[in-house]
Amino acid sequence: MPFLTVFLVFIFGLVIGSFLNVVIWRLETDESFVTGRSHCPKCRKDLGAWDLIPILSYLFLRGKCRYCRKKISWEYPLIEITTSLLFSFIWIRHIGFVGQVEFSIFNFQFSNMILLIRDWLLVSSMIVIFVFDLKHYLISDRVVYFAIGALAIFDLALFFLGQLAIADLISLLLAGVFGILFFLIQFVVSRGKWIGEGDIKLGFVMGLALGWPGILWALFLAYFLGAIVGGILMIIGWKKIKSAIPFGPFLVIGTLAILFYGEILINWYWQSLSRLFS
Repeated sequence: MPFLTVFLVFIFGLVIGSFLNVVIWRLETDESFVTGRSHCPKCRKDLGAWDLIPILSYLFLRGKCRYCRKKISWEYPLIEITTSLLFSFIWIRHIGFVGQVEFSIFNFQFSNMILLIRDWLLVSSMIVIFVFDLKHYLISDRVVYFAIGALAIFDLALFFLGQLAIADLISLLLAGVFGILFFLIQFVVSRGKWIGEGDIKLGFVMGLALGWPGILWALFLAYFLGAIVGGILMIIGWKKIKSAIPFGPFLVIGTLAILFYGEILINWYWQSLSRLFS
C-alpha cells in the first residue's frame, strides 16, 4: 500500500521533528541532547510519554504545559510538521510511492536509500540552523560539523557504489572550498560586520551539498531573498538600515531550493530574462 508507506514516513518525520526541537532547545542551554529526559523549559518538570506525542500533545494540552500551565511555543508543532512534510517529500523524490524496498548492493534502489538518508540528515541540520540562527543570530558549529560529516560519508558511499564519479567528488569539494572563500573574504573585508564565522562554515556545507555551479545559484537566491525581506522589514519599520538580520535562514532556503528544484528554477530564470530582453 504505497500511501501507507508515505504515511509512516510522515509519522517518522514528526518524531524526528520532535527530536530537532530538543536539539534546538538544548543548544540554547548548552545541555546534551543525547542524554537526559525532556522537561518543560519553564518549570523544568520532567515530561511523560503522553506529553511528548508530536502535534497531538500540543493540541490536547491546548498549547500549555500540563504542570505549570504556561504557554508552549507554536514553534514546536511548526517544526514537527515542517520536518514531517520535508521527510515525506524526500521519500517520494528518491523512493517513490512504493510499499517495499529491496536492500541489495546490486540494486539501484540501495543507492536511492543512501541519497534518502543523506538528504534527511541534511534537511534536519538545515532546519536546526534555520531556527537557531533566526532566534539567536548564531550558527551552531556542532550542527554544521555534523552536516559536513554526514555529507562526506554518504557521498563517499555513493562514490564506492558507482553513483558518483571522481569528477563529481572534485566538483563538490571545490564548491565547498569556494563557499568558504566566498564568505571568508567578506568576513575579513568587513571585519566580521557583514557575516559571522558560522556563515563561512555553512558555505562549505552548501558546496558539499550542491557542487558546482549549484552553489552559485543558491547564493544568488539567498542574497536575492535577503534583499527583498530586508527591504520589506525596513519599509514597515521593523528594521533599520544598520540593523542585523540573520543570514543563515536565507542560505538554508537557497540551498534546499536549488537542491530540490534547481533545474526548474534555473530554467525559469533564463526564460524570464529571455522574454524580458526579447
